[in-house]
Amino acid sequence: MASEKELDSFEEFTPKEVLFDKLIKTIYEYHPSTDIALIKKAYELADSCHKGQLRKSGEPYICHPLCVAIILAELELDKETIISGILHDVVEDTACSKEELRKEFGEEVEILVDGVTKLTQLQYSKDKVDVQAENLRKMFLAMAKDIRVILIKLADRLHNMRTMEYQSPPKQIEKSRETMDIYSPIAQRLGISKIKVELDDLSLKYLHPEVYRDLDEKIRKKAMVKGEFIKSIEREVASHIKAAGIEATIGGRVKHYFSIYKKMVNQNKTFDQIYDVFAVRIIVDNLKDCYASLGVIHEMYVPIPGRFKDYISMPKSNMYQSLHTTVIGPEGQPFEIQIRTYDMHRTAEYGIAAHWKYKEGSDGKNDKASEEEKYNWLRQILEWQTDMSDNKEFLSAIKSELNIFSDSVYCFTPTGDVKNLPVGSTPIDFAYSIHSAVGHKMVGARANGKLVTIDYVIQNGDRIEIITSQNSKGPSFDWLKLVKSAQARSKINQWFKAELKEDNIIRGKELMLNYCKAHSFVMSDLLKSDYMQACMQKYGFKDWESICAAVGRGGLKEGQIINKLAEEKKKKEVSDITDEDILDKYGDQSVTPAKISRSKGGILVKGIHDVAVHFSKCCSPVPGDEIVGFVTRGRGISIHRTDCINMMNLPEEDRDRLIEAEWSVEATTQTDKLYTTEIKIYANNRSGLLIEVSRVFTESDIDIASVSARTNKQGIATIDLMFEIKGRNHLNSLMSKLRSLDGVIDIERTAG
Repeated sequence: MASEKELDSFEEFTPKEVLFDKLIKTIYEYHPSTDIALIKKAYELADSCHKGQLRKSGEPYICHPLCVAIILAELELDKETIISGILHDVVEDTACSKEELRKEFGEEVEILVDGVTKLTQLQYSKDKVDVQAENLRKMFLAMAKDIRVILIKLADRLHNMRTMEYQSPPKQIEKSRETMDIYSPIAQRLGISKIKVELDDLSLKYLHPEVYRDLDEKIRKKAMVKGEFIKSIEREVASHIKAAGIEATIGGRVKHYFSIYKKMVNQNKTFDQIYDVFAVRIIVDNLKDCYASLGVIHEMYVPIPGRFKDYISMPKSNMYQSLHTTVIGPEGQPFEIQIRTYDMHRTAEYGIAAHWKYKEGSDGKNDKASEEEKYNWLRQILEWQTDMSDNKEFLSAIKSELNIFSDSVYCFTPTGDVKNLPVGSTPIDFAYSIHSAVGHKMVGARANGKLVTIDYVIQNGDRIEIITSQNSKGPSFDWLKLVKSAQARSKINQWFKAELKEDNIIRGKELMLNYCKAHSFVMSDLLKSDYMQACMQKYGFKDWESICAAVGRGGLKEGQIINKLAEEKKKKEVSDITDEDILDKYGDQSVTPAKISRSKGGILVKGIHDVAVHFSKCCSPVPGDEIVGFVTRGRGISIHRTDCINMMNLPEEDRDRLIEAEWSVEATTQTDKLYTTEIKIYANNRSGLLIEVSRVFTESDIDIASVSARTNKQGIATIDLMFEIKGRNHLNSLMSKLRSLDGVIDIERTAG
């Protein structure tokens, strides 16, 4: 295997025969004795199944699975994974069944293909945020059963990103954001640098095209100016390393675009202030030569204090090991040097794929016990699967846990174990990284033997000791302002929910019962399993008690729930009406069908014709919202959201002025018309919050019409925003991005 072998990309119209030959050649490079009969059989089946199908680029569809298989082969994965890569779309997109795959290629391939297929079976009837959350739940469960599922998915996403130019601009932004939020961080956690850096750069290209072009231009210019300088450094380093009797491979590299962009954002630096745009890499045979080479380098050049990192003695959580040092060159130019062994380099490039041997044990299985400790983050996410019934909360926690912009700090337990936490973490984060019980019982902490406050910011190399007490009353709400890790924040929130859940459930039920009494609903008539299930699906909860608890703590309004139940009840009653019921009601009278009035705003109003229709300003409905009409005195019909406070609190004598209304198909599908809406953001006040909120709007190509912000005595900021949006899906996408911002507690739409 060549140590610097690239994950090649192909021109979009490369013939399928050339791609297949490339695949076989790549496999033979690392496993020359393999039997390719099954691989060829998989190719022939996929080619037959996808016959006549074309991609957006116009090329035959079979080229895509072949390119996915080539990426997997370049990661030197086993035959079953490569076969599954070739077949990963046949169950979803063709008539081929799972049973046929099992019969032809065995249970292992069938399970892998099924795992990848499940990741893309979306239910579009659901809220888009719920769809994404459910999709991720499936993906992480599939990963837990067989990590090769996510390797196939990463290869699939990489090739899709390589051909993203053929997608529409909104799709480019949507897929690039998802890639940067989810798939690139997963590749990083798995240590697969080869895939991670390309996903990052391609995402940056579509999310921030101007930044990408600017970086590309500056790096190319700098490479032309500094090219000879780097070559001279390589020659100089090679001569000194050789003189010291050390066998090594030495080469230069350019830092990847996104890596430079991330450093510029995190450290608030300009491009010219980034020292390690270029780096020299020294690859040696063994550990002793790593430190010997470091001694030679520090003897040759002056090291910059504070810029040395030993990832060999303290590996990153994704198994990455290397020595990093920044030194001053002969012309006063700083540059970085990385030193590692060949095994470390292989792990740095291929991550978990480097440990998935083509020739495994006799039983063909990996040693899962030895791998388990390396993926605590995956186990944490699987715990959230169970603990979080709210899809939006789960999605927010995932994005926070996988935040690609976060840097790490390394510290030690009293027994010398290394803990990897986000920069800015406190002893609270440390306590919850050990165990939730330690965090819940924490009353104090020591850093390097000295007592520190719980808001102490942990530094690299600190030895942290947590002081616990059985008399502890548990975490405080203030802790949520101090913690930096998604794990700690999740555990604290879960504690409060568990402690207060019973009270919230009781309060929620009382609020809904009182609402029913005030609005002449019979609670027992509404609490039918079908109605409750529709309500749980709409708001993303898995059980009714969670909805009651959400109402009790103020996360949902009781009127929203009751009106949704009443709406489901009404739908059921309408569907149950028979011809006999109608005849009994009207006798021999002729029945005149209700007329439907179509307004210019895309609203269909049933039962009334030729009446002016306008949108209410109190709740600002947009396409996709559930709506109702209200017959005004002299101003036609005003359209409100069904959860509008004014509608929910409508006096009983005015309720007969409500009229059914719905969006026309044109209103829900057109993309050129904009609708005004308002939201409130509740967040922990911090520097730069408003700038980050504004950046989300800019990236989403949404103009803010007005904004106001205020902060209460508890440090909670409330930001009121008015803007124009295309519809509910567009709004949900925006709110999802806003929820992922650090410190955001909740977002709600103005409802009257």
